[in-house]
Amino acid sequence: MTNTTPKKILIAPLDWGLGHTARCVPIISYILSQGHIPVVAGNAAQRTFIEETFGDIDFIHLDGYNIVYTKANKWAQAGLFSQLPQIKKTIAAENKWLADVCQARQIDGIISDNRYGLYHSKIPSVIITHQLQVQTGFGTIANNIVRSIHHKYLNKFWSVWVPDVQDEQHNLAGRLSHSLVKPVTTQYIGLLSRFAGKRYPATSKKYLLVLLSGPEPARSEFEALLLHQLAGYTEPVVFVAGSENTNKPANLPANITWYNRLPHQQLGPLLAGAATVICRSGYSTLMDLVALNKRAILVPTPGQTEQEYIAKRMMQEKAFYSVKQSKFDLKNAINELDAQQQKPLPADTWHSRYQPILDTWLASLQPMR
Repeated sequence: MTNTTPKKILIAPLDWGLGHTARCVPIISYILSQGHIPVVAGNAAQRTFIEETFGDIDFIHLDGYNIVYTKANKWAQAGLFSQLPQIKKTIAAENKWLADVCQARQIDGIISDNRYGLYHSKIPSVIITHQLQVQTGFGTIANNIVRSIHHKYLNKFWSVWVPDVQDEQHNLAGRLSHSLVKPVTTQYIGLLSRFAGKRYPATSKKYLLVLLSGPEPARSEFEALLLHQLAGYTEPVVFVAGSENTNKPANLPANITWYNRLPHQQLGPLLAGAATVICRSGYSTLMDLVALNKRAILVPTPGQTEQEYIAKRMMQEKAFYSVKQSKFDLKNAINELDAQQQKPLPADTWHSRYQPILDTWLASLQPMR
């Protein structure tokens, strides 16, 4: 343990899908392994995920941002503060919530994953984000305006932790995480994946894994598209819908195994054993793919400019194949992936770099009790 006195750490990931929650798993696991006490905050779906992963763990309800992505409102989605009035209201509410919780629970340190109201003037508070330079899709001027607003919020925290490597050439998020202008205190902590370091038994069964995630209604739209195109596909498919609120289709073909959602203990072996993965290009998903060295077809959420940027970059780097949802054709995408000369990212040591940074931070905390 980094310090003989156990510290109580509040960890609060963003609620846009479960990606932010999933990438906090190694942080929570390490805090537990060092004898400290994690207190996780989030909504009902996040609570289910965390309790499936960790069992009996202290959890506090925290309302989400409840942002909706649709194909029709690309302008409103440009950048992190796209739906600004609602987001600003939520940020103010969660900052007030934080003050009450810290006092009541005697919190010693705060780790926020992209929740911008969880900063505190007296308690060390860090924010995890890979978006130092938001890619709006509307050019440099728009990017810089959004970056200025974004950094004002980031600079309210004691430190900014970037889940990427600092190398300007060999990294995962490209310009997203390597802004020329950085927040006051920025540390690169390496990649965060719940599957990093895991070794799963090899399987001889070859199958296509469909791994859906993200906010509605975009998730459901992609689900419907994939099911339509899988109707003529005869090879084995494992379909993880990524939601408890969707129904298993009637008359599902015998070659498709369906799951609404899976805890990571079951998802890990399935992901590791897949011949090909079809998924969104969310950053947390990407970190999982890299951790397990998987080949994948990335289909960014329409209008979500971060995912569009990452998918395009991964295609250029030949690390993964990517295609827009409007142009997605299953057979063609698989053929194009087969023809692609894949260049694996040099990421063997990228997934353990957060540990010494977390050790130093935990050792610096002064217990409130």
